[in-house]
Amino acid sequence: MKKIEAIIKPFKLEEVKEALAEVGVQGMTVTEVKGFGRQKGHTEIYRGSEYTVDFLPKVKIEIVVDDALVEGVAQAIVKSANTGKIGDGKVFISTIEEAIRIRTGETGSSAVAIN
Repeated sequence: MKKIEAIIKPFKLEEVKEALAEVGVQGMTVTEVKGFGRQKGHTEIYRGSEYTVDFLPKVKIEIVVDDALVEGVAQAIVKSANTGKIGDGKVFISTIEEAIRIRTGETGSSAVAIN
């Protein structure tokens, strides 16, 4: 099993969600986060004073899938979240050693499978 974490621009969330549904993903966790990379934020003027906004709003999507689905899920995220501009985000893939479905006690791949 793999955990896929994607940091994307907030306005791309619906498009990414639809792309993930097309490849069979039915569950995900979405968190509103703030951060910056190469984008480095920007300056704004508020009540006549200029200030720097270092942390930009982003959305973090977390999905745990069976190994066989990883490539398709990652490509769906990359394709649907891409604007071609700086700050599009990143996708991280890591190994999950175990998963347990609380309701039934199922473990491993069956705990993350859609039943």
